[in-house]
Amino acid sequence: MWTERACGKVILLGEHSVVYGQPALAAGLARGAEATFTPSEGDGALVMDIVGLLEGITVETDNDLGRALASVTRELSAMGGRDLRGNLRAILHLPAGGGVGSSAALGVACARALAHGALGRALTIDESIALGTAWERVFHGNPSGLDHTAAAYGGAGLFVRAQGWTRVELRRPLRVLFADTGERTPTKETVGNVARLRERRPDMVDKSCEAIGVLVRNAALAVQDGDWKALGQLMDLNQNLLSGLMVSTERTELLCRVARAAGAFGSKLTGGGGGGCVIAIAPDEQQDAVLDAWRAEGARVFDFMIE
Repeated sequence: MWTERACGKVILLGEHSVVYGQPALAAGLARGAEATFTPSEGDGALVMDIVGLLEGITVETDNDLGRALASVTRELSAMGGRDLRGNLRAILHLPAGGGVGSSAALGVACARALAHGALGRALTIDESIALGTAWERVFHGNPSGLDHTAAAYGGAGLFVRAQGWTRVELRRPLRVLFADTGERTPTKETVGNVARLRERRPDMVDKSCEAIGVLVRNAALAVQDGDWKALGQLMDLNQNLLSGLMVSTERTELLCRVARAAGAFGSKLTGGGGGGCVIAIAPDEQQDAVLDAWRAEGARVFDFMIE
């Protein structure tokens, strides 16, 4: 029996523009997913259960999770791995579909646990990213690579699609506040919507993406300096540009306004948009007020420390 873990993620700035070659500033979240693989002998199947969500998923199951599991087992087989039989028990510690990397965390954790049975060893970081890519393609079609890279590495970093992950050191720990809008739109759909908008209005979308890239680079400097006020202001500007790309919602905009009114330095969507989670950065003395203001709007709230 082997247990492995992977991080969730938060995109502080850079959603969607990262698909078109711009950098994104992101961080791994310590609470992501864990998976335990218990092998069995004989002619049994590989069965995955996700605690509290789904049971009995196999490589033949006709849904995205079954197809994602099949893609990982094919990659392990191509690496010289043995056939896998037994139970894969996964626990997800993040809201599914909330834009915080739950799918990637689940995929990387499962791949890492299965590798012990298939290969007799742990995966390297690069191998974790490769298998996470195979998993994420099922759900997102053309993923930027950010989610499963953050899931594999953890910590904070700048991600560029063509270059990968560059670690960014924080001057001091950063507490990020989260509110779940309760709305869900698949990332594949929001990415596709932006792509179609770019076909109709290429100059507008490209200029927006370039502007987001400038914000991201400045945000990385703010993080390194521990300047949370500047980071919040840059987040607000990023949110305005994301709204122009039509990936925000009325609920998202409301929760952003509520956070700012309660004293946050800045607030924005995180992830693909179309709902999911909203994040905020606030002074220490205003953080509880922001969380309480979100609760008053009926949002589920949580927070993470990034170090």
